Amino acid sequence: MGITVSLEKANSFLQDHKKEYAFYAPKLYPGTGTFSDTDIIRYGEVESFDEIVWDQKSDYSFKEILLPISQTLFYFTEEQVTMPKTDARKPVIFLRSCDIHALKRLDQIYLENKFEDPFYKALRENLIVVLMGCPSSFDTCFCVSMGTNKTEDYDVYVKMVDGAIVYDEKKEDTPEFVEENEYKVNVPDSIPASIKQSKMWDEYNSRCISCGRCNFACPTCTCFTMQDIFYSDNAKVGERRRVWASCEVDDFDTIAGGIKFRKTKGDRMRYRVMHKVSDHKKRFGVHMCVGCGRCDAICPEYISFANCINKLEDAIKEVETHE
Repeated sequence: MGITVSLEKANSFLQDHKKEYAFYAPKLYPGTGTFSDTDIIRYGEVESFDEIVWDQKSDYSFKEILLPISQTLFYFTEEQVTMPKTDARKPVIFLRSCDIHALKRLDQIYLENKFEDPFYKALRENLIVVLMGCPSSFDTCFCVSMGTNKTEDYDVYVKMVDGAIVYDEKKEDTPEFVEENEYKVNVPDSIPASIKQSKMWDEYNSRCISCGRCNFACPTCTCFTMQDIFYSDNAKVGERRRVWASCEVDDFDTIAGGIKFRKTKGDRMRYRVMHKVSDHKKRFGVHMCVGCGRCDAICPEYISFANCINKLEDAIKEVETHE
């Protein structure tokens, strides 16, 4: 069974260890939402358990802790390259089961591909994962369908009960995991390349506005671009940054000569869907999508990724009929 401590004692623990550890969890940011006077929940550093939002899903994922939105990789002058100073504290992140599975997907992309990414690895190797339970499903979640509603890959399980903190680091307590979602998806076992010809993608040409919010909210989207920033006082001195990019935004795949591989919004939607439920699995054996549903919740045009997945079976029949 877990060990119960008072909220005051638990908060004292965070204060006593904040020089050695950086604690990150979903927290409320009042008045910073998309619309006037709306709030947003995103990951940030916390100094007390009172700051943690336990009963709502974060609008944005944890990934910006390990993959900063804009990350300076190094500074350069005419004569040398200098690495930026990094936070020496070990990161501690409070994650739900689906996001722990998402962390595995990030590891596959940045650590298990042909090359290891040293910048991601530096932040990842000392990471401590704290499991937050999910006693019930949130809106738009479909983690059960994706098999990500349960996990054993955590260092300690923590929950708040009647104003006190219960923790278990020996894995003797049974975590609260979602058993059923309102949303259910069915990913076809095999998706042919001819799915590109389906008419199902046409509706997204008019519905999608190419804002990229789905990518930025997603815990497994990993695309980035590189920027060299030159300082105004010396054009030969500056820094190189890695900045998030979105496959849904126009010109994402534009190459030299102005050539585009995916010219329409429907093409870009197809690319994202196939990457999440087909291509990644072919390479790593698991779907990239973890069913957190953040993309559905944050889309200003109410495009449902879950519904899009469920249309694939009929789309496959459509293209096979015309072959």
